[in-house]
Amino acid sequence: MQNHKKQGVLLVNLGTPDEATAPAVKRFLSQFLHDKRVVDMTRWLWCPILHGVILPIRAPKVAKLYQSVWMEEGSPLMVYSKRQANKLARKIELPVEVGMTYGNPSLQSGLEALLLQGVEDVIVLPLYPQYSGTTSAAVSDGLTKAFKNMPVMPGYRFVRDYYQHPMYIKALAQSVRRSWEKNGKGDYLLCSYHGIPKRYADNGDVYPQHCDRTTTLLARELELAPNQIGMTYQSRFGREEWLQPYTDKTLETLPDKGIKNLDIIAPAFSVDCLETLEEISDQCREIFMEKGGEKFTYIPCLNDDELHIEMMAELVKP
Repeated sequence: MQNHKKQGVLLVNLGTPDEATAPAVKRFLSQFLHDKRVVDMTRWLWCPILHGVILPIRAPKVAKLYQSVWMEEGSPLMVYSKRQANKLARKIELPVEVGMTYGNPSLQSGLEALLLQGVEDVIVLPLYPQYSGTTSAAVSDGLTKAFKNMPVMPGYRFVRDYYQHPMYIKALAQSVRRSWEKNGKGDYLLCSYHGIPKRYADNGDVYPQHCDRTTTLLARELELAPNQIGMTYQSRFGREEWLQPYTDKTLETLPDKGIKNLDIIAPAFSVDCLETLEEISDQCREIFMEKGGEKFTYIPCLNDDELHIEMMAELVKP
């Protein structure tokens, strides 16, 4: 039976501060780090640490980092997310809105914008290729909260992951080949994924298996041997052990192994953001070059690339 209800798409990403200022970063980090999916410590222990120590120290530092990557139209994550939404809407000829798990526009405002356009069925596409409770499940939690504030909740379909979707792998491979054509092929391709605490994976989060599968499929698509490609995890926070190997520690060792010309890509990120433009492209470059590297090529995220948009269109097909 054909569904005649009007459909629309909600593109979801993590979120970003409204401005590259300490107060805006503090508001954003407060919401982000209050989520039990992200930090599962007991609240009476975590909240005083968060508000008394972490936010006052980190917010000004992180604001300066945001200032170094801020674009004329705003935060890179938001700029690219809006471009994705506009291109996808034109391609599928359906309403597409952006909603962020943290910050603005919120999941609720994204949903409300779709409902105002007469949408009754929403396809929710979190732009996290690899599933994790810290990301994809946090989106589901946020949707549940948003629905509580609505007199009538829409029907919806949730795209849980797409870490091994053929079009996602082809889009990644195309971006790598494009970089090789422009910059030459490096000695090694490093896939750097955002990390999570190891304890989360030990408790059943499938994220590392998804990252491993993406890397394996990308290697196959690019016809790379095991000694030509690897994977690491970045962006760890706090003192506990996170998924390993760590990106920064690995970069320190590669030049001594004869890898002087490095290509690096961040397959877990659907758009360029602070973690790719500042942490990888700047900090990681500095680490690698200081340890004897000769050439460091950061391969940008898929952003609003045409093949990436085609993949999204495939994922949200009725």
